[in-house]
Amino acid sequence: MQIVTHSWLFWAMLAAVFAALTAVFAKVGVAEINSNFATFLRTMVVVVALGLLVSATGETQPLSTISIKTSLFLVLSGLATGASWLCYFRALQLGKVSQVAPIDKLSVVIVALIAAMFLGEKMSMTGWSGVGLIGIGAFLVAVA
Repeated sequence: MQIVTHSWLFWAMLAAVFAALTAVFAKVGVAEINSNFATFLRTMVVVVALGLLVSATGETQPLSTISIKTSLFLVLSGLATGASWLCYFRALQLGKVSQVAPIDKLSVVIVALIAAMFLGEKMSMTGWSGVGLIGIGAFLVAVA
């Protein structure tokens, strides 16, 4: 099992499973509450759970050892996460989870484009074909 848990694919698959559960649980959770407040409550749960995890595993690090660049990009990532969650919860409140979730996964297409343009990451034609199919598939599932 140790080999599996050191694989990016293992963790990515778990992320996908938890993202799917997040969508279903959130759809039910926002049914009777303001979507922004629901996002706030969800965020508090994440903060507490991660605080406990970091504390229990001893994976803390003095803030003074974190570079300004790292801090800046983590802050930007946090702001983007918050904006994404706010939009996602509002979309779930207004639409079907089976339509909202695929559109949310268009982030795969967007991240591939951004990674190529700004991070210099390269993909094969097969990879770009997959990205295109993800985009087409998300659209088809959302409008079905």
